[in-house]
Amino acid sequence: MDKQQYKKLAKRRAARSPVCKNTAAAFLTGGSICLFGEAIRSTALLLGAAEENAPAITAIVLIFLAALTSGIGCFDRLARIAGAGTLVPVTGFANAVVSPALDTRNEGLVLGIGAKIFTVAGPVLLFAVLAGAAYGTVLYVIGWFL
Repeated sequence: MDKQQYKKLAKRRAARSPVCKNTAAAFLTGGSICLFGEAIRSTALLLGAAEENAPAITAIVLIFLAALTSGIGCFDRLARIAGAGTLVPVTGFANAVVSPALDTRNEGLVLGIGAKIFTVAGPVLLFAVLAGAAYGTVLYVIGWFL
């Protein structure tokens, strides 16, 4: 069997993904997480937080809750149902950091958690920093001509 025949066979045997159902679940879950974040922000403001501090408070609470639910196994169950909806940036990033740490905790603090904690999130951080540097450079160069 050559590569083309294998691809055709694999395509016929592959399960069809329920795209509409998955899209709706991702939209509803991601929207709910964002709505919850907005509720945290509004609550922080009602409790007297300064307007410029409310976004940081919201991010801290969402990161803490995502890490906590990852640690107790709830985040993964939700992600199986909601799919990409749990990847709302701050909650998905928290899960991407906590999950490898939990998976490698038996290997010790240094060789386990310390060495593997950023295996998933590391590339995200790298390319975010590179994209930010490229964007800043472009804006700097454009500033010369304006």
